[in-house]
Amino acid sequence: MSDSVLSGVSVASAFAGMRSVAPVVFKAGCPDCRGRFELAASALRLAIGATSRTTFYSFTCPECGASVRKPAGERIVELLTGGGVRTLRLHSTL
Repeated sequence: MSDSVLSGVSVASAFAGMRSVAPVVFKAGCPDCRGRFELAASALRLAIGATSRTTFYSFTCPECGASVRKPAGERIVELLTGGGVRTLRLHSTL
């Protein structure tokens, strides 16, 4: 897009038709207290390991404070990364 196309267009008018996007929330459950709740992406952590056994997500239960760690298959990894969850890649030493 050239500068001439954008000249004369204010930021307000350029974004006038856009709507605010609701923050992504994920439904989760605690195996300790059996609580069910929604968590923001910032409350979750995703660790991607070399195998499915070393790939998991974790969070702290907002109801009982327990540290929860659950396995993450391909679909879960896709959903969490797409939703902005911070990701840690685990590297093995050879």
